[in-house]
Amino acid sequence: MALRIFLVLAALLILAQFIRPEKNESNDRTFDLSTKYTVPADVEQVLKVACYDCHSNQTIYPWYYSFQPVAWWVNDHVSDGKRHLNFSSFTQRSIAVQNHKFEEIVEVVEENEMPMKEYTYLGMHPEANLTDEQRQLIIGWAKAQMDSLKANYPADSLIMKRRSPPPAAN
Repeated sequence: MALRIFLVLAALLILAQFIRPEKNESNDRTFDLSTKYTVPADVEQVLKVACYDCHSNQTIYPWYYSFQPVAWWVNDHVSDGKRHLNFSSFTQRSIAVQNHKFEEIVEVVEENEMPMKEYTYLGMHPEANLTDEQRQLIIGWAKAQMDSLKANYPADSLIMKRRSPPPAAN
C-alpha cells in the first residue's frame, strides 16, 4: 500500500513538471518608475537586486524555479509582491497612490520588513540583504520623491481618499 501511494505521488510530481506558470518577464517600461522620477544609479542598483524580482515586471528567476511546485510558489510570491507595489507600472497609478507607495517604501525598509526573510534566508539571494547604508539610501531617496511631490502638487491631491462604506440596506 505504501509503495502504491509513493508511486502515485511520484507520478503526480513528474506530471507537475510539465505545468509551468507564465514567467514575469516584460520589457514594457511605459509606466516605469524611472519615466517620471529620478532614480540615481546607486538607488537603481539596490532596487534591482533587492526589489525588482518581486516588485516589477522583470523577474530574474533562480535556478530552483525550474522545479514544480517551487515555480508555482515563486510565481504566487511575485504576483503578490506586484499587487502591493509594481515599479514597472508605478506611474500608471494616481499621484496620491504614488505618494502613498513612497511612504510605504520608507516604512517597510525602516522596519526591516523588506526584503522579506523568505527571499533571503538559507543564503538565497544574499545580494538582497540590505546593509544599513543601503537602507538609508532607499529611505532618503523615497523621502526626497515625496518632498518633490509635495512641492509640485496640491496637498489634497497627495492624500488617498477613503472609500465610503456602502449605504445601509433598509
